[in-house]
Amino acid sequence: MAQSSLYDFKVRDIKGNEQGMDAYRGKVLLIVNTASKCGFTPQFEGLQQLYKDLNEKGLEVLGFPCNQFMNQDPGTDDAISQFCSLNYGVDFPMFAKIEVNGEGTHPLYKFLKKEARGLMGSEKVKWNFTKFLVDRSGRVVRRYPPTAKPESIRADIEELL
Repeated sequence: MAQSSLYDFKVRDIKGNEQGMDAYRGKVLLIVNTASKCGFTPQFEGLQQLYKDLNEKGLEVLGFPCNQFMNQDPGTDDAISQFCSLNYGVDFPMFAKIEVNGEGTHPLYKFLKKEARGLMGSEKVKWNFTKFLVDRSGRVVRRYPPTAKPESIRADIEELL
């Protein structure tokens, strides 16, 4: 069955439990492919701050570790979870490591990339910490490049809340 809505997808959380994206229906989502050993890794701090400040208003930050960019997240899901928690105090939802490009692209990311294309219409995720902003109805509103710091997109998020 073809998924026509963000809420049709299933993902695995970082503990290995299957979860439907429909659990986030009615929330504003910031979906990010993350990495623990990347120059952008300190963005975890900004993502956590957004989550802390705006979660009660309806924001969910969803982190999807990915090891496709220069092997910058080689650890196990458990190691990634511990790293994020210990180093950045991350308590927003983190998910099992996935692929965001190529033949093994997770279906959720196929959907996100189709709905919000990158530079010059490209669907390919260029690097770690590419961000997708989703409104409360599940519509992918915008894609942000890895260089966009979390605090720089706060106004866009607040507008949707």
